[in-house]
Amino acid sequence: MLLYQLHELWRASLAPYAYWADAGAKMYASSDSWLSTLPGAQRTSAAFELMYRLGKEYEKPEFGIHQIDVEGVAIPVVERVALEKPFCRLLRFKRFHDQADGLARMKDDPTVLVVAPLSGHHATLLRDTVRTLLADHKVYITDWTDARMVPAAAGPFHLDDYVGYVQDFIRHISTDNLHVISVCQPTVPVLAAISLMAARGEPLPRSMTMMGGPIDTRESPTAVNNLATRQPLWWFENNVIHNVPANYPGAGRRVYPGFLQHLGFVAMNPERHSTSHWDFYQDLVKGDLSSAESHRKFYDEYNAVLDMPAEYYLDTIRVVFQDHLLPRGLWDVAGERVDPSKVTDCALLTIEGELDDISGQGQTRAAHKLCTGIPAADRQHLTAAGAGHYGIFSGRRWRTQVYPKVKAFIAAHAGPRASATATPPPKSAARKPARR
Repeated sequence: MLLYQLHELWRASLAPYAYWADAGAKMYASSDSWLSTLPGAQRTSAAFELMYRLGKEYEKPEFGIHQIDVEGVAIPVVERVALEKPFCRLLRFKRFHDQADGLARMKDDPTVLVVAPLSGHHATLLRDTVRTLLADHKVYITDWTDARMVPAAAGPFHLDDYVGYVQDFIRHISTDNLHVISVCQPTVPVLAAISLMAARGEPLPRSMTMMGGPIDTRESPTAVNNLATRQPLWWFENNVIHNVPANYPGAGRRVYPGFLQHLGFVAMNPERHSTSHWDFYQDLVKGDLSSAESHRKFYDEYNAVLDMPAEYYLDTIRVVFQDHLLPRGLWDVAGERVDPSKVTDCALLTIEGELDDISGQGQTRAAHKLCTGIPAADRQHLTAAGAGHYGIFSGRRWRTQVYPKVKAFIAAHAGPRASATATPPPKSAARKPARR
């Protein structure tokens, strides 16, 4: 199928018009340009900018977290690559303090690994999550690589490999006072990773927080869940999987292209997006630059998408949405059975949004039915009132409703275990090659 190649041709042909529209918007808006004095210049500039934003290519955004404010004190933050693998980088946001007492307090803060979703958008979608956590925690995050940028020689990437990556990151950071937060899609592989580590007798993180994830999509299925079950697996492989064109490092790799995912996102709420773009045009005409800038920031993130490895995407459709292997106790990862009941020494917090239309009510909470080995005193659940899917990890409700609960839960289970050791994992923990 040549759909990806045709999309690249269309994108390349559209690029000159997008640049022309960008130049037109600036010329009709700049006070230094005589064009800005013409009648209707503001409307012309607004129309050009809208045209530009509808036609431009959206690159991966930056996290852009260079400083946080803690009790009125500005704390510098430096983003570093802690570990790099072919399909993901483990990033650390290192905080600095110029006062000895402040530095000592930060050294005692719990460590958090945020496992970002590999489901279309970049990890920067969790920018607000990271920024908020940094006030009280040392923070790492998984920064998944756009599959079209991974050479085909690196091999395929399966859901089993995702589980292995999570385990490798946990071991690299060390489980001493480590707390894992998984947002949406990674709740499933994170639970698998920790369950397998528990079964092998490896040290575990102090807690795991699961937010809006599809642990058991048989509970309150949403339109997204129904879409994944409406067609057989072969339909997805034949209709949404394409080869990366020759102009990318990953040429020839089979992927679920980002542009198709983006079309799916927009198709879920086409009227809302149309209204949003019209409002953006009206804000520019009225001179409401604050609202216009909010629109730019949202769509700079929303329109930036990545290609997913085909093997991983198809595995997820089958394992999570069609066969429900995790809640049925039938999931084998690289030949090992995933048994969440083996987890006994890792506290569990599940979080759902009251109005979540992606992961329905009960889908994340289902983890409690599986993690029967965790004492009831170490298990909690929160349903965020009035919050949709994105509201549980970003925005006002995340900061005022959800984060205080997360912070308190981590604090309650913080600190090293008395029996914690720095011994390497047993030989049985060596990951077997994923099934191809």
